[in-house]
Amino acid sequence: MIIDNRANVGMFSNMNAELMLNERHIISENAFVEAVVWRLPVPSMGSGHVFKYRLALAVDGHCVLRYDNEQGKGDHRHVHGEEHPYIFTNPRALLDDFWNDVDNWRF
Repeated sequence: MIIDNRANVGMFSNMNAELMLNERHIISENAFVEAVVWRLPVPSMGSGHVFKYRLALAVDGHCVLRYDNEQGKGDHRHVHGEEHPYIFTNPRALLDDFWNDVDNWRF
């Protein structure tokens, strides 16, 4: 019998994550942003940095823009249902890039 512990490794190694940002912003009557960023004790699989994040714009109950670094996939963003690579440099640039995309979104 083969036991796959890969999912548990990420969970245990990041138990000491520090929550840096957890915000929800109402953008309009039908849109909001959720932004969550953690500092991890070690980089997650697929990322060369110690930040774990999910930044999302929801319009009419649907996520229309999302930046995240899902374990194993690394840094990327979702726009119009398509996934594109994202080059992470630092948390401030990440937030600036995301809010720039939110500001340019056509509601």
